[in-house]
Amino acid sequence: MSRIKRLIQSYSKYIAVPWRDDAAAAQRVIFCVYNENEERWLRARTDEFEIVTRQAGHDWALFDLTDTFAIWLASQRYAKNYFQNPHLLTTLLQKYLVFITEEFEHFLEEKKIDQNTVVALKGAGSLFGFLRVKDVVNKLAPMVKGRLLVFFPGSYENNNYRLLDGYDGWNYLAIPITADKEF
Repeated sequence: MSRIKRLIQSYSKYIAVPWRDDAAAAQRVIFCVYNENEERWLRARTDEFEIVTRQAGHDWALFDLTDTFAIWLASQRYAKNYFQNPHLLTTLLQKYLVFITEEFEHFLEEKKIDQNTVVALKGAGSLFGFLRVKDVVNKLAPMVKGRLLVFFPGSYENNNYRLLDGYDGWNYLAIPITADKEF
């Protein structure tokens, strides 16, 4: 059985457990951690996460971060200058986080997300080099009344998450779901 299929099974077991109503925002975050080399396989099977979520009696909404940087940068007044001098972008990256937050807020309103919904974030790897996933999750998690599911390409070990195994990770209170460990 493939690692992604095992990840779906582990997630299925977790999401079927009744939810606590009094959980803090950080406790309502779920990280589905998978090897970054399996990104294509995960994307092809995202619908299966939706199916098991709905079978557990919850609603589903998918927010894709993949193209947000390109959309945001193209909307900047001096986008051409940033392409010519990418080092200038470092001063603007907090505005990119604001952009993601605003887009996510509109998404939640449009989809009428409630406390019984799993909101999945796809494309976290596209943040690499621009924003820390931790900062994005810290902004978005309080906005989700149900559960925030982050598809996380990287690794999890000893309560430490590492995006794309590219740099030092961070500790986070989210529920880690991996292909290797049964819930």
